[in-house]
Amino acid sequence: MAVDTGNVNEEGNPEIDYSDPGAALFGNFINYYSFNPPENRLSLIPASLLQELGYSRAADRAPLLMLDVGCNSGDLSIALYRHLLGLEDGSSQPGAGGALGGRKQLHLLGCDLDETLIQRAQEGNPFPETVTFLPLDITDRGAREEVLGSYLARCGRPAFDLCACLAVTMWVHLNHGDQGLLELLSSLAALCHHLLLEAQPWRCYRSAARRLRRAGRTDFEHFKQLRVRGVLGIRGHLESRCGMKLVRSFGHTAWGRSLLLFRRCCPEEEEEPSSKKVKKRTLPA
Repeated sequence: MAVDTGNVNEEGNPEIDYSDPGAALFGNFINYYSFNPPENRLSLIPASLLQELGYSRAADRAPLLMLDVGCNSGDLSIALYRHLLGLEDGSSQPGAGGALGGRKQLHLLGCDLDETLIQRAQEGNPFPETVTFLPLDITDRGAREEVLGSYLARCGRPAFDLCACLAVTMWVHLNHGDQGLLELLSSLAALCHHLLLEAQPWRCYRSAARRLRRAGRTDFEHFKQLRVRGVLGIRGHLESRCGMKLVRSFGHTAWGRSLLLFRRCCPEEEEEPSSKKVKKRTLPA
């Protein structure tokens, strides 16, 4: 179980002893939401997000599709699902979601590489008809194409409407290097129309490496060779290589991490002359 050591890390948050085998290595912490509850993110995300993105105005009645990468035990997935549909905590009737006027459903797929956490998510899922949890290592290209491709094919859709990737990029980066991180970003950009991203700043990398060394394990294989740094490096790749555009920043979470929304550009935007582009606000690294 994760235990508060009484110390404070570089982010000013309680230093946690992640004593579960392998937990600190991939970020698949047991009882993660006991020390980083869903409200830390939900307080920044407007409940009207789907309407603001125009999905409630879509003429067809096909359900919206959402992907949650690194869903852990599913607590945040379910909380975000309720939040976006305007459902009360005790309600299990997604069709009554006022956020979409009852005209469309939202189907959510949560995935995580930890099968134990996925089992917990499946057992606690109050929306089995519209919310699915499946084990998946998102960095495994073959498994990714099989699991996500099969899901999209069953829904008759080429891509997800919205993908959430919250506090996942650092763990992919540390375990798979710069190339692994960039491949993840490229694959997510190709899989969705909108990407909701929470990326850990560099100080979190140092904290993760320090915790691993303190636990008596060898350092992350790629830690000292990483060259892509912070939010600016991630944003730069998404905008210059993946055809995505930053459309909104929701501010910072309680842990000081930027919560950003990207949108896939239409062809006209990609061909827009640089002289006509609006200067973008600088974000912290």
